[in-house]
Amino acid sequence: MVTFFTVINCMDGIVQLPVIEYIKNKFDVLYVDKITDPGPNLILSEQSDTLFVESIFNRIYISVYKHFSVGISIAAHHDCAGNPSNDTEQKAQLVKAVKVLKDKYPEEPVYALWLDENFKVHEVA
Repeated sequence: MVTFFTVINCMDGIVQLPVIEYIKNKFDVLYVDKITDPGPNLILSEQSDTLFVESIFNRIYISVYKHFSVGISIAAHHDCAGNPSNDTEQKAQLVKAVKVLKDKYPEEPVYALWLDENFKVHEVA
């Protein structure tokens, strides 16, 4: 059976493969649908740009309801050009973004992922 997982990630190319590999291994899926924007944890946690937020939600909808994604993760990383907040603030934004995603997609498990300065992936509680 083909299985998908959804990731909302920074557009930064250096973080793509570590996140994809982590998700494929942790959740035992074949494919990862990628939704990329600069600093998506900031976008979703603040929700100040409704067009950006709706765009992300529309792309998640396709992944969840057309590809039958088995989960959603949002990832952020150290030294993000699109979100110049420090690491502590970015992790707090991840937690807020998870709440936004769980409110919008309550039937989907949602995970927060953090990439440290060595691009190692960690789950954020």
